[in-house]
Amino acid sequence: QVQLVESGGGLVQPGGSLRLSCAASGFTFSRNTMNWYRQAPGKERELVATISTGGGATNYADSVKGRFTISRDNAKNTVYLQMNSLKPEDTAVYYCYTRAFPRYWGQGTQVTVSS
Repeated sequence: QVQLVESGGGLVQPGGSLRLSCAASGFTFSRNTMNWYRQAPGKERELVATISTGGGATNYADSVKGRFTISRDNAKNTVYLQMNSLKPEDTAVYYCYTRAFPRYWGQGTQVTVSS
């Protein structure tokens, strides 16, 4: 049924960039708001960014505003998170998420920012 497959994480130096992707299937992607969350060791899961169904409205956590950009391609059933000017505190497992499936979380993708 529903699948959310995150990819694009990795090890990057402070100040670097990564682009995360989330491939969605099993539901009508274009009719659902999509989100990126992250969870660092010892911390609660944190909402990072949100994008509306058509991509025209976005919202960001204050901690990433101006550095991260969420986008989506409904034709590809994919949501992206462009992360620039990365900081060590951005280190976390990143997950995409939709409230249409409140208990469903994918595997996530690890982002490690370290020199």
